[in-house]
Amino acid sequence: MAIVTISHEMGSGGAEIGMTAATRLGYTYVDHELLLKRAQRYGLADDRLSHLADSQPSWAERFDGETRRYIVALQAVLWEFAQDDEVVLMGRGGQWLLRDVPHVLRVRIMAPFPLRVTRLTETLAAQGQERVTPKIVAQFIRRDDIQKAARMHYLFAVELKDPSLYDVLINTATLSCEAAVQLLVDVSRRPELATTAAARQLVADRVLASQVEVALAGHPSLRRHWIGVEASHGEVTLELAAGVDPDVALAVASGITGVQNVTLRIAEILVSPFPG
Repeated sequence: MAIVTISHEMGSGGAEIGMTAATRLGYTYVDHELLLKRAQRYGLADDRLSHLADSQPSWAERFDGETRRYIVALQAVLWEFAQDDEVVLMGRGGQWLLRDVPHVLRVRIMAPFPLRVTRLTETLAAQGQERVTPKIVAQFIRRDDIQKAARMHYLFAVELKDPSLYDVLINTATLSCEAAVQLLVDVSRRPELATTAAARQLVADRVLASQVEVALAGHPSLRRHWIGVEASHGEVTLELAAGVDPDVALAVASGITGVQNVTLRIAEILVSPFPG
């Protein structure tokens, strides 16, 4: 069965579509709350974890060694959910992180801006928030659009709206939520999206690599250094830049469950995965 990643614009109906599709497929629905709940096992502060899950780091946070630990932990959790298989992953860059996994269906749900404002205004009014006006809602949606795009660009140096990041683009001004759900259910069940043993191993390797990255980013003497991590069937390779203590890096990586052997190599060119 497929893994479904959904990127959606506020007011487009994406959350409703994702949740309903997950229910019909019998998949786990992974939203903001569930992602943060699992991420807590890495010992991260709830408020900062929630902030970095939705927004790009502030200018000051970019120079804080802890910021990278939070970001790689969130990415590790996304990979862990992907390893569970049969999940609908809402946002958080899944369309980019899981781009090489063959059984991932990458979806973008959108709608024209005026329609999104109207829908969200009606929703909030129905919830009893009488003081909400279309103008306030428009500002809220515009800010959310900007934050999501900025976070995507900061983390992965790609544009959120780039159609090449997605397999399916859904405009809910044209398709109803019901039609969108049925489309996702039907496509997710296609044989070409069936999980293979090779694909499962690919995800398992990425999970192990990401868990090693979290451990390295959490070590006091390593957190300010970029260290490349690759994993294959329990064999981990660390690419170290100048200034990194190889013995410490080796010890930290070797302590992660599932790591069978660690190989070190010196990086020729240092390229940070966190632009800015």
